[in-house]
Amino acid sequence: MNVTTLPASRQSRAQQGAPRSGGRTTARAAEEIEQQRRDYPINGATALQPEHETTNPDAEPQRHAPETKQTSARLRVAPPVPVSAPRAPFVALVLVLVLTGVVGILVLNTRIAENAFKLDALKSKQSTLDRDEERVRSDLANKESPVTLASRAKQLGLVPSRTPMLLVLPDGTRLEMPGPSK
Repeated sequence: MNVTTLPASRQSRAQQGAPRSGGRTTARAAEEIEQQRRDYPINGATALQPEHETTNPDAEPQRHAPETKQTSARLRVAPPVPVSAPRAPFVALVLVLVLTGVVGILVLNTRIAENAFKLDALKSKQSTLDRDEERVRSDLANKESPVTLASRAKQLGLVPSRTPMLLVLPDGTRLEMPGPSK
């Protein structure tokens, strides 16, 4: 690579930052940024200033009232309020809730077991009552049978009737009744 020195006229132009590709040079970009900084000064409170205030010292202040000096409120970010919740009441509340839940579950399980024993006792009583009912029905059916009724009638001194007797009522209906035996 050959390094050559440029003539004086070209050196001054190179120092000025003449663009090689037609874009803006670093020197011109730095000048524009510096100009913007002078025209629009930036500090942390600029965004929080009211709109009627200007940061340009050359600009005339707006007058709303004669000789009124406007002061802007200084706004700043405050640190968050420290939160210090007492831990003992929270822990006590959690323990009370857990213990209440455990005791509630124990009471519920005890009641379920107690009811299971009651249910078992009622089922055994029901089966005993069902057997008794079946025995009573069978005894009643046995006592209502014609053979049993005839033997009981003979024990009481009753005799079977051979001829039926007809009874005619005043409205004309006929009733058939057993008559006396001969």
